[in-house]
Amino acid sequence: MSTQAPAPSRREQILKEAARLFAERGFHGVGVDEIGAAVGISGPGLYRHFPGKEAMLAELLVGISGRLLTGGKRRAAEGEGAGCAPAEVLDSLIEGHIDFALDDRPLIILHDRELDRLRDTDRKLVRSLQRQYVELWVEVVRKVYPRLAEAEARACVHAVFGLLNSTPHLGRPGALPGRAATATLLHRLALGAFDGAHGVDGAASEPKGRAAVDKESARRS
Repeated sequence: MSTQAPAPSRREQILKEAARLFAERGFHGVGVDEIGAAVGISGPGLYRHFPGKEAMLAELLVGISGRLLTGGKRRAAEGEGAGCAPAEVLDSLIEGHIDFALDDRPLIILHDRELDRLRDTDRKLVRSLQRQYVELWVEVVRKVYPRLAEAEARACVHAVFGLLNSTPHLGRPGALPGRAATATLLHRLALGAFDGAHGVDGAASEPKGRAAVDKESARRS
């Protein structure tokens, strides 16, 4: 039985190329004809899928915020359903966000640069989805690091997002280690940030393993 992922739909192809072009040249620097050419259809043909560039941008930014939240909820539910320790759930959340940060870099650039171009309703929806995603992390983080107050945990989550979302600025393509090595490094940095905020001894030099953090958290809580 084949395990290959289904081929992307034409709509998905359009969104992928629109994200790449918007990130490279800015929203106003890209025309509908160029997006169409990138996917092999005429510019006017795009209007069978989207009413305009603004709709593409909205779907990209609302869509990724929704996918992050949905993916985070799924990882948390699967971990809890399997009886995983909170630290393992946090590991899974970090892994999911790293996948986004490494594989969807154009969307990070778009969010930073073009969010204000969305209609108020779409921008508010993005913000609402993002707040829910942050609070999902805060709940898990406080289970792993019980000494962190809620406001401190929230600040840490935002800081870790900033760290992970820095991938578009880490260097030229090919200047970084391979994907697996970069993912491992980002994971260690994220855990190190949480460990340091919680005051885990030795966290500045070498983050402790997840089991060790669980034991220490249980002892200190």
